[in-house]
Amino acid sequence: MKNTDPIYEFYTSHPVPPPVNDLEHTREIWQDENVHRAEFHLMWPHKEYRADLDVLVAGCGTWQAAKYALCHPVARVVAIDISPASLECTGGLAKKYDLNNLELRQLPIENVSDLDHQFDLILCTGVLHHMADPDAGLRALRSVLKPDGAMHLMVYGLYGRTGIYMIQEYGRRLGIGTSEEELDELISVVQQVPEFHPLLEAQGGSRQFQNHPMTADALQNPRDRAYSVPQLYDFVEGNGLRLTRFYWQAAYLPQCGQIAATPHAERLANLPEREQYIEMELWRGRMKSHQFVAHHSDGDELKVSFNDERYLRYVPFRLPWTTCVQEGIPANAAGVLLNKTHLYPDLFLLIDDKEKQIYDAIDGHRTIGQIAETVEGFGPRARDFFQRLWWYDQVVFAKNRG
Repeated sequence: MKNTDPIYEFYTSHPVPPPVNDLEHTREIWQDENVHRAEFHLMWPHKEYRADLDVLVAGCGTWQAAKYALCHPVARVVAIDISPASLECTGGLAKKYDLNNLELRQLPIENVSDLDHQFDLILCTGVLHHMADPDAGLRALRSVLKPDGAMHLMVYGLYGRTGIYMIQEYGRRLGIGTSEEELDELISVVQQVPEFHPLLEAQGGSRQFQNHPMTADALQNPRDRAYSVPQLYDFVEGNGLRLTRFYWQAAYLPQCGQIAATPHAERLANLPEREQYIEMELWRGRMKSHQFVAHHSDGDELKVSFNDERYLRYVPFRLPWTTCVQEGIPANAAGVLLNKTHLYPDLFLLIDDKEKQIYDAIDGHRTIGQIAETVEGFGPRARDFFQRLWWYDQVVFAKNRG
């Protein structure tokens, strides 16, 4: 029987992300074992590192699963998608790179239990919000997650997509279809929207739109929904899971960026964590998506805390997309720490000479206590500095010498 779900038809005609043929640059990044350990401990700060994970990529698209399998050769990766076009692209990469650790299945998320398998890690980014019943999809994924497993999920954010939803509604009311000609015409029209249209805000002010699968995915998608932070918590907890951290947390924290220098900083920081995240989403105004980690529970073992001296036994790992800029910086600074994946320009961390020495000493082996001893007199500053590195997504920690 032909699948008449509009999402099936859309992604069969418009596979996303755009297919690629070369994953070599990606593989180079993952040659460093500390990169793997940083990724692992972002999910599981309390567990001993292991590479032989059972991984599900749910809604794998054209190359996400192939990339994961290539960069994690010891992992056992299962990839599912409803789009035969996406699976064909992934299969081509699997053949090119001889990915014997990757299994592909054309399967909707709702039927994931048909795999008869449990997973340590489930990756599902940009998929659940396109389902007719996202709650059913999340419950299905939860049913195949091991008791101590983790999910890395991404769903659309409500406020940052206002302009996109306005244009989607515009197109639906006008009967705009998904052909290449109709997309060309739609692009020519949206390039002329008024100066303060929310769509341009979502584009960072740019009027550059191209006839591209990602443009079609945004402006002509037949079904998607978005979540505010309160709705996100309801979604996750209503389906038996716990949101244990945002993947990139700095944007959600009032301790980071320009908000920390405002008269409301202290009041915001005294709120419960969830309320802080809600307020920061409202203040930032244009979060287009939420990437987060979810577990079956949110026990103390998953929490990174600086409330007592146990933090000195944490082993820090620098995240692979962080960098220290040393050119064009203020005269009194030794460096500026940036996470290159951050979308907000205020999320940078100025460091002095001693902090730069401490940052450079992070090697994925020594504890905070041991690193602090490498710079004379730094001990009293260690708690504050490493907490700031944590807030700003510069490091993750192995709590038990992972």
